[in-house]
Amino acid sequence: MKDIDKSTYKELFSNIVETINSSRFNAFKVVNKHLISLNFEIGKLIINSQNESNWGKSIVDTLSKDINKIIDGKKGYSPQNLWNMRQFYLEYKNETTLLKLALDIPWGHNMLIIQKIKDEKERKYYLKATSDMAWSRAVLLNQIKADAYQRHLVAPKQNNFDKALPVHLSEQANEALKSEYNLDFLGVTAPILERKLENKLIENIRDLIMELGYGFCFIGNQYRLKLSTKEYFIDLLFYHRVLKCLVAIELKTVEFEPEFAGKMNFYLELLDDQIKEHDDNPSIGIILCPDKNDSVVEFALRTTSKPIGVSSFKLTDKLPEKLKGKIPNAEELKQMLTIAKKS
Repeated sequence: MKDIDKSTYKELFSNIVETINSSRFNAFKVVNKHLISLNFEIGKLIINSQNESNWGKSIVDTLSKDINKIIDGKKGYSPQNLWNMRQFYLEYKNETTLLKLALDIPWGHNMLIIQKIKDEKERKYYLKATSDMAWSRAVLLNQIKADAYQRHLVAPKQNNFDKALPVHLSEQANEALKSEYNLDFLGVTAPILERKLENKLIENIRDLIMELGYGFCFIGNQYRLKLSTKEYFIDLLFYHRVLKCLVAIELKTVEFEPEFAGKMNFYLELLDDQIKEHDDNPSIGIILCPDKNDSVVEFALRTTSKPIGVSSFKLTDKLPEKLKGKIPNAEELKQMLTIAKKS
């Protein structure tokens, strides 16, 4: 048999695996939509029967026992889940738009959103984000706890994705980027240098990935790049499974400066030239700062050719009682960070 060209084989293998995974995902979406629709109809039947026959709560227990005798005792028809179906119908019977979104995400995710979120617009945000970014239930819960919706309203996203990426990829990248990241899980209540912040994030990498959202796969920190005789190091490097690209994250503990964008643009050039696989999409950069001037960010990104997003981050804003009055306020903290950066 003729010798196999490794590069050609790798491309063939990658295409087949991607085709299989895509087919499986599409099959899951079809089955899931059918399941959610079924649960909606069951909830409707229970409500209608209770209204017409004046049946009380006991009918749900009776239904659960009798259904499970026929459906081989599957847990999907436990009394609690039948009550959930009933609630699901009541929540969405007059909300066609929300129901369509609910059909695209798993049952457990739907129940979490119904239980935690009551506002219609906020529900729509989490339903759509869960579907678009394929959040796991744990990631969804983390986003809700971190008030992702409120942060989404307060701060607009700043990036040049629409200029630096194809339209379909630009939209996906914009969905993956947040305007602000909540690093409350680090428990940082005092000024901190960039390297120490980086180390704390590495120590809490699982929480960091949950905050970043679905699709981020950690590659390494202080990732080494080389050009001629010089070495350069990216703070954090990830691969995004949905965007199919490398994502470089640079951490800053001072307000955004225009030169940050230039440095990131250079790193992305090196990544695309040296590390990116031929079938990967262009690498993306995210600059995380505690504070930023939107106008400065906008002008800085105008002159960059690579896709870069600039987001703020917040650390712990809940201080232990014994520390209140002993920790610097926001203005004092900014001054201390600036001094630490220069030293």
